[in-house]
Amino acid sequence: MKYLLLSSFILTMLLFTQEITAKSMTAPTDSVVLPLKGLIETAKSKMAQEWQELAITEDEIINQMDGLPPFSIYKDNYFISGIPLNKRIDGETADARFQVSIRHRLTTSRLPFNSFLYLTYTQKSFWDIYQKSAPFRDSNYNPGIGLGRYIIVDNRLTGAAFLQLEHESNGRDSLDSRSTNWLGLSGKYFFTSNLAVSFKVIIPFMNEEENIDLYDYRGTGYFTADYKTSGNQWWLSGTYSLRKSVKDVNLKLTAGFKISDKFNQYIFGELYSGTGDSLLDYKRRDLQIRAGICTKPDFYSVF
Repeated sequence: MKYLLLSSFILTMLLFTQEITAKSMTAPTDSVVLPLKGLIETAKSKMAQEWQELAITEDEIINQMDGLPPFSIYKDNYFISGIPLNKRIDGETADARFQVSIRHRLTTSRLPFNSFLYLTYTQKSFWDIYQKSAPFRDSNYNPGIGLGRYIIVDNRLTGAAFLQLEHESNGRDSLDSRSTNWLGLSGKYFFTSNLAVSFKVIIPFMNEEENIDLYDYRGTGYFTADYKTSGNQWWLSGTYSLRKSVKDVNLKLTAGFKISDKFNQYIFGELYSGTGDSLLDYKRRDLQIRAGICTKPDFYSVF
């Protein structure tokens, strides 16, 4: 009997101890979980409210874009000089090249389909600066007019699409004359704030007899990728142009290092491999590296 009472007492104490331990473990957990859940729900509600306040409509985005200066840089504006990598280096093969490129938006986005009308002009010159008389070997003049439309997804500007009519010629006559026209469809899309891709497909027409096979050497489709580092110091770009086959391509790689945050000038380098770089010598295969100074358009420009 003595041992039976003792065993009952020990069993009762063990059960009482387990109940106290369980209560001490569950009570604080409930007291912590409930307030924590409330904090999370409150934070979610506040974030949703702030997002709603920051969200703007498509019309507001269009108004903001239309409010930007209509006249600006279109493509890279540069002065570079360099040497060939596939032939001897002398005064006839080394050269300089410069490009001036501008665009002007003629209307706001109030044309049909919220489109706008714009003009572009690009001039690219090849200068045999190391020869005795330093003559200009070739200059290519490229005016254009087009319609553009901003691409807006979920109230966010992600890029733009363009339909453009362009002309390009070198201002020469007789056998040195080169001239072409094309209708181009192009677009630009921002994957992130640092990475943008663009494409261009063209339909040529009214080519001059002296360059009837121009697009066998230039290609009719272009794909470009632009990447800018987070610190805005480096701007890397690559343009790929398919000609007759996957192996037969034109490739242009560029790199720009921004001199200062206060200016828009870059120390600039370019590597070009392919044909069709110059209208006059469009059949010549070039492997040329050049470097110099460049003024670039705004990275976030939709053009």
